[in-house]
Amino acid sequence: MKDQKVRTGVGAEFKNKKGFTLVEVIVGSAVFLVIAIGAYNAYVGLFKLVDLGQYRVLAVSLANEQFELARNMPYSDVGVQNSIPVGLIPHQQTLVRGGVTFSVTSTVRNVDLSFDGTIGGVPNDLSPADNKLLEITVSCSDCRGMAPITLSGRVAPKNLETASTNGALFIKVFDANGQPVQGAAVHVVNVATTTTIVIDDITDDGGLLQLVDVPPGTNAYRVTVSKSGYSSDRTYPPGGADNPDPSKPDATVILQQVTQISFAIDRLGSLAFQSLTPTCQAVGDFDFSLTGSKDIGQGVPKYSSNMATNPSGLLDLGSMEWDTYVIDPIDTVYDIVGVNPLNPVTVNPSASQSVQLVLAVKNPRALLVTVKDSVTGLPLSDALVAISEDGVSSTTETTGKGYLNQTDWSGGFGQESFSNPSKYWSDDANIDNTTVAGDIRLKEVFGSYASTGTLESSTFDTGSVSNFYNFVWAPSDQPIAVGPASVRFQFASNATVTATTTWNFKGPDGTSNTFYSVPDSTIWNGHSGDRYARYKAYLATQSATNTPNISDTAFTFTSSCTPPGQTAFTGLSSGTYHMSVYKAGYSLYESDVVVSSDWQEWEVELGH
Repeated sequence: MKDQKVRTGVGAEFKNKKGFTLVEVIVGSAVFLVIAIGAYNAYVGLFKLVDLGQYRVLAVSLANEQFELARNMPYSDVGVQNSIPVGLIPHQQTLVRGGVTFSVTSTVRNVDLSFDGTIGGVPNDLSPADNKLLEITVSCSDCRGMAPITLSGRVAPKNLETASTNGALFIKVFDANGQPVQGAAVHVVNVATTTTIVIDDITDDGGLLQLVDVPPGTNAYRVTVSKSGYSSDRTYPPGGADNPDPSKPDATVILQQVTQISFAIDRLGSLAFQSLTPTCQAVGDFDFSLTGSKDIGQGVPKYSSNMATNPSGLLDLGSMEWDTYVIDPIDTVYDIVGVNPLNPVTVNPSASQSVQLVLAVKNPRALLVTVKDSVTGLPLSDALVAISEDGVSSTTETTGKGYLNQTDWSGGFGQESFSNPSKYWSDDANIDNTTVAGDIRLKEVFGSYASTGTLESSTFDTGSVSNFYNFVWAPSDQPIAVGPASVRFQFASNATVTATTTWNFKGPDGTSNTFYSVPDSTIWNGHSGDRYARYKAYLATQSATNTPNISDTAFTFTSSCTPPGQTAFTGLSSGTYHMSVYKAGYSLYESDVVVSSDWQEWEVELGH
């Protein structure tokens, strides 16, 4: 019995002792894993920082080494091989230091200092290569996290300078607004001699690259300018097979003179084409040609291409240079009976322009008539176009809806629907709508203009579900003193209007954070499908004594798939037709039109 009690007690003692449950083991393991991973990442990150520091020390040491090699060269040898100034330094080198492979880029440029005058200046420096600027850039593609290391400095000659037997080539790069383009890549090649000269450099903050002490030559230097995300521009050889008389021939450098050549590049835009019938049915595989207005020579367009929409009637063209493009049908089945926006179509820098090609089955001969306001250039709706061949019988068509505009705000605020053309909905009390007849501007108080001001229009009714295309205003330029972006707009639309309707104003990307800041801007396509619209104007100035102003606002639209200000006549015979165009409030237009091809377009401008 005693032994039994002892055994029972021992069993009870073991029974009361507990181990770890499965949940406790999992939780403990997870905590340990988190701590272990954190310690490991910290350990790895520390070694990465150590490696990065070592890479940078090696790169700086290598840059210094190359710099000292150049400083110890004869001055005449300090230059890049096959470049200007020519010398013994390779433009690109791959060097290994400390077991790490580095890429070394060397650039040398002649510098024209102002202490003895500059070439082409007063006084004219006949020996403009006063000293040399040396720049060494060391990079490593395999060194994670290391930014390129750049060292620069000047190297001066020991002796007095003598009159140069060379010239200078200044390359200026600007954008569509005439503003300098900084960081544009410039590629220069000597094409007139057997001596190879290749220069790759970038423009400075003023959009300028100055090449000093360049060997003279007639049409000797081919220049190409580009930048990532931008269009490109270049020179062309005179007498070329495809462009014998270029508008921008290869550059000529003259002894002891400055040759300046300018290039215009800007951010690329895009075009989105849609081919459809007047009832909005897609038409696939429609063939047409697209030709830009910029010429690179006599009768040689910079852009010209034949293309077609896909089976769904769509075509997207990216990387399009800012330009005005003419559309011509070359299809064997369909003709164009309307283009929206009007033909030719403008692509602005960084803008995406949507284009509707309204088509009808070919019925030669076809005449597309576009009616515009002679002052604003905007399409006119409800214009009556009549043509007659024999002077007796005539055919009359009416152009589609065109635009709604406002040119006067003197009636003041408080108008919800746009019925009185001189009134609007509201402003923030910083808008002056009476001092200058027909204009709005910032209010002047005690001789100083308000820094900002806003105005919201009344509600415009387009009459039916509409597609919105472009927002236009005038004037297109403002006083320099008011600063950039002094006039901006946002656009709002609704399918219906009730007493509780709210207006969400948006910019070109469909958000409230952006604004239309360039006249004739493309309206965000998310507004299409609505009937009612408002605009909101934002004025700002950086000068208390100057104000921006707005004299006209307008937006173009179409109802359904009817293009604005256009109508088409089909099934015509060859011959001379008399055309008359009438619209209330405008002068009557009359002219003879010769119909001689299967498809042609006739443009009419109506004046008051």
